[in-house]
Amino acid sequence: MKIFKIIAVSLFLAGFAACQEPDAPWDPSWNTPENPENPENPEKPQIKEPKPRYVWIDCAANFFDYANDRDKIAEDLARIKEVGFTDVIVDVRPTNGDVMFKSTVAAPMVRVDAWHKGSYLWLERTVDFDYLQAFIEEGHKVGLKVNASVNTFVGGCLCPYGLGTDGMLYRDSAKKDWATVINSKSGLVNTMDLTDSSTDWGTRFLNPASSEVQKFLLQMLADLAKYDLDGIVLDRCRYDDYGLMSDFSEESRTKFESFIGYSITNYPSDIFAPGTEDLGNPTTLQKQWLAFRAKTIHDFMEKASAKVHSVNPNIRFGAYVGGWYSTYYTSGVNWASPKYDPSAAGYAWASKDYKDYGYADHCDFMFIGAYASATSIWGTNEWSMQGFCSKAAGKFMGDVPFAGGPDVGNSPGFENGGQASIIPDIIDACINASDGFFVFDLCHIKMYDYWDAFKRGFDRYLRDFEE
Repeated sequence: MKIFKIIAVSLFLAGFAACQEPDAPWDPSWNTPENPENPENPEKPQIKEPKPRYVWIDCAANFFDYANDRDKIAEDLARIKEVGFTDVIVDVRPTNGDVMFKSTVAAPMVRVDAWHKGSYLWLERTVDFDYLQAFIEEGHKVGLKVNASVNTFVGGCLCPYGLGTDGMLYRDSAKKDWATVINSKSGLVNTMDLTDSSTDWGTRFLNPASSEVQKFLLQMLADLAKYDLDGIVLDRCRYDDYGLMSDFSEESRTKFESFIGYSITNYPSDIFAPGTEDLGNPTTLQKQWLAFRAKTIHDFMEKASAKVHSVNPNIRFGAYVGGWYSTYYTSGVNWASPKYDPSAAGYAWASKDYKDYGYADHCDFMFIGAYASATSIWGTNEWSMQGFCSKAAGKFMGDVPFAGGPDVGNSPGFENGGQASIIPDIIDACINASDGFFVFDLCHIKMYDYWDAFKRGFDRYLRDFEE
């Protein structure tokens, strides 16, 4: 389980370094061409509109400031607007799987494990105002659009430092079968049986292939869509951090065998040997397995979009994904357009039908994590901020508008602040290669006092739109 331990350690340390760590009508200004022509009057160009500018507000990272203080929400939203952001993305379902909005199926969130003032502890919610509604009302009051994000296939956390457990999977033993099953070196293991808090801590994921899990999540999204939101964004709509070792449950086996049309003699070893972390030279069956996982996420995204729009057709629906498409197959996700063929582009892991499970055309907007280091702003390939965005544009193929942007707290070079001088360049690099800009996370802006840096960057960008 080397890959999990590496990922888990990196995520945990990131939490320390950065307050704790990512078919409906949409606004046509989202995707205005850079040099448009008016089809009705070619000699009169259309007015180019500024692109949207988003700031992500992680629930756990900002819990101390906002969970019990509506006035603080209003104060910071006013400043966000003043700086030049147009939208906020409010996380209302962190990785424990509980929620900060009214739901008929999901439990209300009352606490979060957090690194706070030099120690790791529980932060408790002691008031009962509607957290999401407060953001909607206060955000709309100052002219911000308000989007809600949810961590999707998550169900609880095993916490380090002796804090114990949290989340629905731990509260309800009957839901153990909802958790993922990994193909570990020691055999098939339900992740709920990984109980050593010194080595096994981290988020527990729900099995994306589970019909019961999907039913639960779709109802939760229907509840969320009842709010007067501008958009809903799915985060962690993927398989868990065990990568190629997940998910090998019996339900996944049954659905995979239906997908390929025959039974697997030796499951899961005919697909992957126990403990496989790296793909190597993929077999035909392995490519089919990867396509099946991508189809699982694609089909859920299609159902989720339909569910949200059935409740409110005016809410934009989309997802956050990491820009590292070349390796994102390990998460079971094809976020590209179905018109983009990764097998033809030379990706060895892609079958010829992998492209059919690209889900960009089921989204109204998307967010690309351009999470490169502070020294890699400009470039044409993955692992530069500009490159992440430009590469994503080529894979979306015009199917969906998207905003790309950095993590200014966890990515290399950002951990200790002091990067205000480069933020205007970061904005330029991302917004000009995308249909918008977003940044993770508000807590980093506040911690390192980047307010003025973002204002300078947005002011510079907006000069082109001044009369």
